[in-house]
Amino acid sequence: MKPKKKNRLITFILLSMLLGIVVGFLINLSITNNSFKLAPDQFDNIANPVVKKAVTEHLQAYEALCFKQAKKNVASDFSVLSDIFLHLIKMIIAPLVLAVLVLGVAKVGDIKSVGRIGLKTLLYFTMATLIALAIGLALVNLFEPGKVMHLEPPEAGIETGIQTSKQTSKNFIDHVIPESLFRSMAANDILPIVVFSIFFGLAAASIGASGKPIIAAFDSLSHVMFKVTNYVMNFAPIGVFGAIASVIIQQGLDVLSGYVYLIFCFFLGLLFFITVVLGLICFISGINFIRLLKDIREPILLAFSTSSSESAMPKTIEALEQHGISNRIVSFVLPMGYSFNLDGSIMYMTFATLFIAQCYGIEIGPGDQIKMMLVLLITSKGMAGVPRASLVVIAGMLSMFKIPGEGLLLLLAVDQILDMGRSATNVIGNAVASAVVARWEGEKF
Repeated sequence: MKPKKKNRLITFILLSMLLGIVVGFLINLSITNNSFKLAPDQFDNIANPVVKKAVTEHLQAYEALCFKQAKKNVASDFSVLSDIFLHLIKMIIAPLVLAVLVLGVAKVGDIKSVGRIGLKTLLYFTMATLIALAIGLALVNLFEPGKVMHLEPPEAGIETGIQTSKQTSKNFIDHVIPESLFRSMAANDILPIVVFSIFFGLAAASIGASGKPIIAAFDSLSHVMFKVTNYVMNFAPIGVFGAIASVIIQQGLDVLSGYVYLIFCFFLGLLFFITVVLGLICFISGINFIRLLKDIREPILLAFSTSSSESAMPKTIEALEQHGISNRIVSFVLPMGYSFNLDGSIMYMTFATLFIAQCYGIEIGPGDQIKMMLVLLITSKGMAGVPRASLVVIAGMLSMFKIPGEGLLLLLAVDQILDMGRSATNVIGNAVASAVVARWEGEKF
């Protein structure tokens, strides 16, 4: 997406969010003022205090039910708008994940051609990804930002697939190993698609020249899906408006306090990852972290202001070479990092998925959280260049863990603000990766 076009979309999303808040609040206020209300002196003629209390409590409960039902009915009309966008997002998950994973695995499958540097680079990327995913999990479990949203849990009878699922070896195999790729894609079942993609990507890379047309075809498919994703994102303002208006109509403005807390918690996590984790990695590797940050401050600011780490890539290459890292390291590590080492985005995936689960009162146990982290270790790779890539991956996680997909729109409402922090962190993470690999190769700078 071109910067000007993207900035226009950002503006529309923010305006839609504000409009949704205003419209939702006015409708919420209108329903509250005009729905059935008890008159203060309605029960003054009831002599028996016990009867008076019982009747009053009963009718107050009826009053609350009237408010709730009226708000729910109106909110459902607005939620249709969010459903349209939600379905469009789900539509692109399976083909997009298949394309980028096959392509990414095929590139990694040719690891012998990149030799020692490639192995060290992938080792670092895997380590950094696991740390980022773990910090995201720890952060959301510690601060529980989803519970501050005060959303109502899913209605009774809706299967969440979390608490009632009995995990056996048979249903685990049925869920992980696909009998049919097309069936898994039709159901947006992300894990079987991942398994197939790994086998297919490795096979395509291993047969050499004969596999290049297939890899090229998936490369073309990935570019087509990137374009489709661009088209889908044009509906984002409509989805945001519908989602925010629907939530405010039902919950009022109290829910907005949760967004402030959410942003604070996530940026606190990013700050911890940058200063503590990346700072410690640089210290152990003998890298002057402060000087590195100073040299890449321009691409950091560019990524933050545009919410795009890709837009800062040329400046990052230039800054790292001026820092003293050789071109052979930068030109190899940095492009790979934009596919395999998006630290800020990766942290967001575990954080956001559990945030949505918390919003709906769904408890996800430690075992499922570890499973989520390991799946994201794979599915987060090769998603560079996809607009709102984190959102697409999170949608797959929601589907996999049977978490209500409507929560995705709650994220989209503030995703632009969160994306600014993610993008800046991605730039810093890849700069550190280049410096670490260069140091492992014996370079002095």
